[in-house]
Amino acid sequence: MYGAISSTTSLLGSFHMADVAIRYSAFVPRAYNLAKSLGFTPGKIMPSVAFCSDESQGYPIILINKHFGAFPFDHGRVGGMVSSDAHGPYAHHGKDLVIIHASHVGYDAKSRTFGVYRRLQTTTQENTTSCGKICGVLDWYLKEYCFAKNNIFLSKKNGEYFITIDNWLLHTEKEQGLILKLDQLIKNNQFGELQAIKSLSTSKVFVVSDTIRHQLKLEEWEEGEIKPIEKWLAPDLFYFKHPGKDHMRNNLINAMPHIVTSEWPAMKAAQVNTQVEFDLAFRHMLHVPEYEGKNLLFISGLNVDISPEEGQIFPLTKFIPWAAYHHTADGQNETWEQTELYNRLMAQSSDNPDQADLEKEIQNMELRKEVKLPF
Repeated sequence: MYGAISSTTSLLGSFHMADVAIRYSAFVPRAYNLAKSLGFTPGKIMPSVAFCSDESQGYPIILINKHFGAFPFDHGRVGGMVSSDAHGPYAHHGKDLVIIHASHVGYDAKSRTFGVYRRLQTTTQENTTSCGKICGVLDWYLKEYCFAKNNIFLSKKNGEYFITIDNWLLHTEKEQGLILKLDQLIKNNQFGELQAIKSLSTSKVFVVSDTIRHQLKLEEWEEGEIKPIEKWLAPDLFYFKHPGKDHMRNNLINAMPHIVTSEWPAMKAAQVNTQVEFDLAFRHMLHVPEYEGKNLLFISGLNVDISPEEGQIFPLTKFIPWAAYHHTADGQNETWEQTELYNRLMAQSSDNPDQADLEKEIQNMELRKEVKLPF
């Protein structure tokens, strides 16, 4: 399992979005020209992609093929995770190496919704979850959070303030589920204990903590008012346990309270997965002997797949860069944080004189004499 993030809020907050998003048609030629500016040799650059297997990732792959002049090696696993056992085999495929990694999230412009994508090949071209792997993992956590926020109640009675919590949520020793930080929600009694003042059929009533009382300004509530905690169940008030072993789940678990409480959980989860996977892949790459003597550029970010409208067959995908790792053939290496990576990309031209004419190349292949196999 990936180690605990010391400051999840700081990590998530460092990922800028709108101000660094680049259309793929501009990103890929800039990435190619960036590689050239680092001394990579045109015609000897082997691209690789660590993308999810969704069909929505096809358009970026076509652009990478066009601008790098080679179909990219497959470095990805479902969900946009980097296949660590692909590093060695990939290193043999080119003199200079460029890996583009991205988790992805769908976006429907009409409803302004992240986490869905219009599937053109379905019967009615309906919206479905995207990324399906990420959304599939999120589903259990979102249901747990929904239950919790609707089964914790705050109330004011006779000038006092109470919190009523469902009995299931009070079982902090359970093997899986949402685990409340009860000491943040409940006020200790005179003996320093979290003691219920009343037991109901399926829940217990406690005096609410002073922190929650002040944060929610319960003093301003009307006498007798009762409300579910809902959005006030903030990320610092709970965490999750889940015994299942899954790479994606492990990537997201520490940030999951921030993910389920965000406006767009699927987008936040894709962001977190990008951040964690870059860190993991970077550390693997440091110890891959096949990369020695090679030029390597590893660019990591987030693909936002804007659902195609009528008349389109591809999404208007945007790339949001996160970080990059540059390794030189003579053994020098450095990482670039988001701002530096974005600035380096934008300093390059979006014009690529080396790009391939794919239609012409396909036509040339059709015109060439057929090669008979010696069977």
